[in-house]
Amino acid sequence: LLKLVKTVAARKKNLYRLIMTLMMRYAPPPPQVKSMMYRRADLTDEIPKMPDFLVALRPHTVWEKTPVRLFCTVQGNPRPIVKWYKGGVPVDPLSAPGKYKMENKYGVHGLIISRRFRLDCRCVQQQHSLISPTLVTSRFPSRPAVPRLTQIHPSKLEVSLLDRFSVSFGVEGGSISLVCSMVVVPDLPNLPPLVQWFRDDKLLTPGQLAEMTAGGGAARLTLPHLAKDDEGLYTLRIFTQDGTAEHSAYLFVSDAAPSVAGAPGAPMSVKAYDVNADYVLVAWKPPNTVNEAPITGYFVDRREAGSDAWVQCNDAPVKVCKYPVHGLKEGRSYHFRVRAVNAAGVSRPSRETGRVTALDAAEDERLQVIKIEGKYDVVIKQDDLEGHVTIPLAPTDVHASEVLRSYVVLSWTPPSPRGRAPLCYVIEKVPGTGAWQRINAAVALHSPRFPVFDLQDGLKYEFRVYSVNRHGASGPSEPSGPVQKGEEDGAPSAPGQVVSTRNTKSSVFVQWEPPKHLNNLVGYYIDGRAAGTKDWFPCNHKPFKHCRFVVHGLTPGESYTFRVQAANVFGLSEESQESSPISVEPALASPSAPFGITLLSCDGSSMTLAWKSPKHCGGSKVTAYYLDHRHADALLWREVNQEAVREEHCSVDNLTEGTFYEFKIQAANMAGVGVASAPSAPLKCEAWTMEEPGPAYDLSFSEVRGRSLVLLWKAPVYTGAGPVTGYLVDMAKKGSSEFITLTQEAESHRYLQVSGLEEGETYVFRVRSVNSRGVGRPSDLSEPVCAKALPGTQEIVAGVDEVTGDVFLSLEACEICETSKFVWSKNYKAIGDCPRVVVTETGRSSRMTFTNPDKDDLGRYSVAVTDTDGVSSSQTLTEDGGVERLLSISSPVPQDAHQPFVPLKHGLNYEILEKGHVRFWLQAVKLSPAVSYRFIVNDKEVKTGEISHDVATGVIQMTVDHFTRANEGTYTVQIHDGKAKTQSSLVLVGDVFKVALKEAEFQRKEHIRKQGPHFSEYLYFTVRDDCTVMLACKVANVKKETSFHWYKEDDEIVPETPPNVMSGACALPIPLFSRKDQGVFKAVLSDDRGKDTSLCQKQPFVTLMWFFSGASASELVLQCTPEGIRLQCYMNYYTEEMKTVWKHKESKIASSEKMRIGGTAEMAWMQICDPSDKEKGSYTIEVSDGVQTHARTFDLSGQVHSSTSCTSLSSDRGRVVGGLPDVVTIMEEKSLSLTCTVWGEPTPEVSWFKNEQEVASTEHTKVTFEGGKFASMVITKVTPDDSGKYSINVRNKYGGEFVEITVSVYKHGEKLPEPKLGQPKAPAAAATPAPPKSPATPTKTATPSKSQTPASMKSPTPASTPVPKSPTPTPKSPTPTQSRGVKSPTPTRSMKSPTPPRK
Repeated sequence: LLKLVKTVAARKKNLYRLIMTLMMRYAPPPPQVKSMMYRRADLTDEIPKMPDFLVALRPHTVWEKTPVRLFCTVQGNPRPIVKWYKGGVPVDPLSAPGKYKMENKYGVHGLIISRRFRLDCRCVQQQHSLISPTLVTSRFPSRPAVPRLTQIHPSKLEVSLLDRFSVSFGVEGGSISLVCSMVVVPDLPNLPPLVQWFRDDKLLTPGQLAEMTAGGGAARLTLPHLAKDDEGLYTLRIFTQDGTAEHSAYLFVSDAAPSVAGAPGAPMSVKAYDVNADYVLVAWKPPNTVNEAPITGYFVDRREAGSDAWVQCNDAPVKVCKYPVHGLKEGRSYHFRVRAVNAAGVSRPSRETGRVTALDAAEDERLQVIKIEGKYDVVIKQDDLEGHVTIPLAPTDVHASEVLRSYVVLSWTPPSPRGRAPLCYVIEKVPGTGAWQRINAAVALHSPRFPVFDLQDGLKYEFRVYSVNRHGASGPSEPSGPVQKGEEDGAPSAPGQVVSTRNTKSSVFVQWEPPKHLNNLVGYYIDGRAAGTKDWFPCNHKPFKHCRFVVHGLTPGESYTFRVQAANVFGLSEESQESSPISVEPALASPSAPFGITLLSCDGSSMTLAWKSPKHCGGSKVTAYYLDHRHADALLWREVNQEAVREEHCSVDNLTEGTFYEFKIQAANMAGVGVASAPSAPLKCEAWTMEEPGPAYDLSFSEVRGRSLVLLWKAPVYTGAGPVTGYLVDMAKKGSSEFITLTQEAESHRYLQVSGLEEGETYVFRVRSVNSRGVGRPSDLSEPVCAKALPGTQEIVAGVDEVTGDVFLSLEACEICETSKFVWSKNYKAIGDCPRVVVTETGRSSRMTFTNPDKDDLGRYSVAVTDTDGVSSSQTLTEDGGVERLLSISSPVPQDAHQPFVPLKHGLNYEILEKGHVRFWLQAVKLSPAVSYRFIVNDKEVKTGEISHDVATGVIQMTVDHFTRANEGTYTVQIHDGKAKTQSSLVLVGDVFKVALKEAEFQRKEHIRKQGPHFSEYLYFTVRDDCTVMLACKVANVKKETSFHWYKEDDEIVPETPPNVMSGACALPIPLFSRKDQGVFKAVLSDDRGKDTSLCQKQPFVTLMWFFSGASASELVLQCTPEGIRLQCYMNYYTEEMKTVWKHKESKIASSEKMRIGGTAEMAWMQICDPSDKEKGSYTIEVSDGVQTHARTFDLSGQVHSSTSCTSLSSDRGRVVGGLPDVVTIMEEKSLSLTCTVWGEPTPEVSWFKNEQEVASTEHTKVTFEGGKFASMVITKVTPDDSGKYSINVRNKYGGEFVEITVSVYKHGEKLPEPKLGQPKAPAAAATPAPPKSPATPTKTATPSKSQTPASMKSPTPASTPVPKSPTPTPKSPTPTQSRGVKSPTPTRSMKSPTPPRK
């Protein structure tokens, strides 16, 4: 108080000085002092004054995350410069944009700190309370300070948020964008606002999983790869000069479709902890299981960075949500993911972790950094301080850092000193008093962590550790204390009471009590269920940490029940008790203010007012209005009514004529009285005497659609000199003053359907009343209305009831609330209680039924749903609109009052069930609980067996367990329900009965068969592209003891790989299938429960293989040989059993000495010996599978004229002229050069091979081809690995040659290898091999006849035409080959014929 008094006194003193100064400055001074006053003013301005606080800072205590404002007032001459400090450090607003804002208004200095945290609050409080005067520093400037133009910081921009993102829903694997539009002032293209995105109060950074952009009037966050980890509360924070602009909304991410039906959702929040050189602990959060089977465990997978191959870390599922992964390689980076397992299968994998590098965590602790002269850093390793240490000391502090039922994690402290050599550890255990046993014999352990999995229950173990390096092993460490597998704490207990309350029209606020036993709780899962259903649905898909949650995405008006589960690393708790059902409605609140007060009439002493109901009713119907009024020049309001006004209009009496009044109105509902409306414009109490009518009022809308709407209004209270005869309606677009009149003549009714609107455009309307004296004043403007239908809008449906035959109109509302009512109208006049119609409501639907329809019921019917956003619809019943048709079918039921009957949806029918049972059933439209019925078979009533009915569905049924021939006959059901009766019959005789009996017997046998091991899919076959026939089947209900055998014609087939029945599928491959392999194949499945057999009868396997072989046939290839010409066609598989036809000029060719036909397993060929002009022309090979023929053609016209021409072609082929040996022997570390001369026209292509693999040119092996003639391969410093079979392939379009060289490399001092293939012994140090020998002259060998070639063998070829060598190994031909110096010029398969194939 004393401080306040001093402050007031100082302010009064300063005010007095200011007044005196102004009086002296502006009063006319005496002449003798006029000049002195000028000098005195100058002296006054020059008198310095120390800065002082008029109002000092005061202490503040504020809540966390709430803004705080600090103010002080200073004085001094010249004007002091104020600086703010926090903890002795100057406050810089640009260091934390949006955090601090400084103000200076009329000498009052302010510091605004937005969203302070608790730590900042304490610091600010201490500074201000103890040394507040030091927060302001003053100095005397020597010259006027000129402000500098600094760079504009983004926090200096003015930002206003416009369209904001709402609660969003996504699915795993999809993408979503959160967008918020904004207005930025100034809008500079190179200076976007400073934008930050948060998820659950954690700052997000741009990356592959979150893309952020700001500019162009919008801030956008895109999540391109959604996972349940992305679920949470997203906050957009933009820093502005006024602080921050923020907006938050929740994002829900649901599970993607499971890979297997019933499999659980994917785990989430997978992270790696305790990273070491070869060990890491992976932890995650469990998924929610609503309708799926409980989770039985998890699989942890890893992959190395840069690889796509995932490796499963654990053989058996781990039951807790963490797992120690060991066996990593030091220095390598890994990614981890987790999959959940239940009885149905394995879930989708979780989102993989970021890169985790396996490094020694203690390595940094062994480094010391020493600063020299304050600026140089010297790094010293602990090894340098330990001296020369060879054998390390023993580790210390061996203990169990984590004890679970599944595993135990051992930890210890590395030895010190440890030495410079790489260190590893050996662990031993002892159970009780037994001998020590080594437990990591097969694992080199480099980290001071190791998980132990194979401990026995109930035993206590001790552990000790050795340190080992290349110099030796240390002694054992001190044994750990006794370690026993622990009993897992288990899942938390169930949460307590769950309470749900209303929140919005599509959300509910749910809160609950935490469980009594938390057990390291990680969060909660909330499940919901709609009333009347049994299936639960998840409300959140990521554990929520708090005991309250807002469930979004609910259907307005529906009732829901909720339950909660707690989650920790051991799984989910039991479900809590269910909450009470709650309807999805906005939370109850008092209504908003009425608006649009207008004057309807005045007689000089009373005024009739009307107004519009509140825009927001507060979740409860408005039941009352209260009016206040006052004189326009008065301040005091007076109540108008004590009792509630129920309608939106009221007459106010006892007013003074000629006085202006103002009115305000309050609305009330069950939650209370709402806020008052804004005062109306001053209204003069003056009697109306004009002859024209007053204004219409209460303009409203119905049936708003994209192109039309219906405008409704009420008649004016003041009618003028005569009754109102009609109305004129005007319309304008929102914001426009140009009205257009919609009606050419006055409308007599008080509604108008407006059409021709622009969808999405907003309009306003007004109505003018007309009487005999003219057009009255217009009504107030309506509320703006947008021409757009509500989502899910449905129209009225007209139909006929199937039971009663009555005509009805029905509407299903797209939106409804607890207080909503369906108001039916005819020609927009409420129907009310009318004996001609009956209105019924069921949930979201309402039906109006005409009890006795006739033509008097024609007209326009509409229905509106109250307390919604305008749900309404209409239907016009006219004679031309189908009413006659409805009336004609409105009485489908016979009107015999003495004999009413029960209508049926379905007559008597039968159904064969799984076990061979037969179910006889019918369905009635409606049954009462008192219904009675009986089944009659062949004129005898059936009273035994399974006979039942269901009133809800109207189904009556009888089940016959053993259906036999004795059941043939006529079946009848007689129903008696009240006074109504009916019957239905079914005749099962003759062929119809035989079909039913056969199906029943089959189902009965199938049921018996499936009790033991059986085939779920019988034998079937497929033919692969390589012409392998694959017999396959699927089995079910098997166990380990179940045996499986293959048979062909009752002879058992023993495959190389035994069949695995536990996999559920068995297959038998039959390669190179031919006619001799055809037969009846059988599979037999048996165990102690029974036996099942599946047969595969004779199938057209060969035909199918012919089809695949023919389809794979290559184009014909020309091959010149010393004997003449050979045409070759390569295919996947060829046998002489195939229907192959060779043709010359469309004439079939038979095998002869001139034209030889044969083939191998890989090709078909035709040899033309001694070709002449007669052999010119087109050649075709046709391969037929019995249905389709595959043809390949080659044209020899103009290419082959004689054997001389063929020889010419042969001479132009690519070949090796000379220079290569057959065998080379060379000593290690020498250089080998293989060089030869090649020839061919055109220039051939040259390829080198080693062991049938192509050789690429490298620094070690250099391959060159110079001048189109000289080919060489040089191997520098050969090693034993270079030994092998080398070859060169020289080839052009006319053919080629394949030459092989065997290279042997021996080490220095070894015995020289013996020469091979008759080659002379090569010198050991030779770098260049000797020239090759001349090839031997080939000899002709007669080709065996076709009958001499067995089907399983390849057909031999002439001796002078050996099979070509290829980098791909092929089966060798039994035909004798030439010497190595000359190879067959046969081209490879991929080489095409020089003549284009026929199209």
